[in-house]
Amino acid sequence: MEIDVKAYLDDNHLTIYRVAKSAGYGYSTIHKSFNKTQSDATSLNLRDLDALATAMHQNMWEVLRELETHYLK
Repeated sequence: MEIDVKAYLDDNHLTIYRVAKSAGYGYSTIHKSFNKTQSDATSLNLRDLDALATAMHQNMWEVLRELETHYLK
């Protein structure tokens, strides 16, 4: 399964820069992670989920639930 992170960002009017900045991670770290080819072994990691949750002012489980419900390919 693959999570369409870019669609999530677009739908929530977020940029990779804003996610990285609000969560305190480096832009290049988040950019590489969100743009990597996903496989069953390398989908979204906890750092990415934490960054999205921080940017959305939500808990990680809330973001994960939304990603699983609406953004799985």
